[in-house]
Amino acid sequence: MSERFRHFTAIDWSGASGERQKGIALAICKAGMEAPELVRPGHRWSRPEVLSWLLDDLPPDTLVGLDLGISLPFADCGAFFPEWNASPSDARALWALVDETCRDDPHLAATSFVELSEASRYFRRHGGREGAQFHHPQASHRRGRFRVTEAAQERMGCKPYSNFNLVGAAQVGKSSLTGMRVLHRLEGKLPVWPVDALPAAGSAVVEIYTAIAALQAGRPPSRSKIRSFEELNRALAAYASQPVRGAGPIDDHSADALLTAAWLRANAGRPELWKPESMTDEIARTEGWTFGVA
Repeated sequence: MSERFRHFTAIDWSGASGERQKGIALAICKAGMEAPELVRPGHRWSRPEVLSWLLDDLPPDTLVGLDLGISLPFADCGAFFPEWNASPSDARALWALVDETCRDDPHLAATSFVELSEASRYFRRHGGREGAQFHHPQASHRRGRFRVTEAAQERMGCKPYSNFNLVGAAQVGKSSLTGMRVLHRLEGKLPVWPVDALPAAGSAVVEIYTAIAALQAGRPPSRSKIRSFEELNRALAAYASQPVRGAGPIDDHSADALLTAAWLRANAGRPELWKPESMTDEIARTEGWTFGVA
């Protein structure tokens, strides 16, 4: 598997409102030891631009890591949205529902979906608006509903949040929902593991959690964010990567993308990460998984 891919890309994503996002960063590295590089350094990306890059400019045989939740919790309640008759049956149907509902939202936003009266009951939103189903009686976690992979992340020392949470600096719900619009538009063009089987050749997308790359490079959980080139290069050394040129401050989004690209390269060849013990076929089809969570 280590020779399966020739390029490794990590995308730090953002679900924030507006056209261009300072929170989006793309980094890429080749197989080997060369330092990862930012794609279009200094550019402020829009979500549609990232989609276009994936469709039109992605180098061949690239493993792409997207820092977002590719699905919502399903296994705990047997449905994404229990008690809603229109609840999708799997991740691909969920992506299609979100994208169709938000077809008029600009910049691949997902506002229209969380404002649906049926869907809003399941989300925690700004202004103290917590849906009656956010803490479902069958929820697997006291902080809201978790996917099976998120429970496994927590056991690794990470601090995941429910994808139904849309509030706070650490929320991932908006990133996940906007990302689902991108994933739906990749259908037939770029497989998304494990919702899709990993093909024998070509490029593929996986979900990543950039904190895992930082933790496994020796960063403590309370200081997983990297904000200087010196800290970044110390972390890159843990993955046998050459250093990135630069000194002094670096924004944490760029650092996350650069480090995680090198982490993907270092870990893509581990067979156990492609066959996690707790990931059943049903979980793969509905909830998906975070690459790197065994």
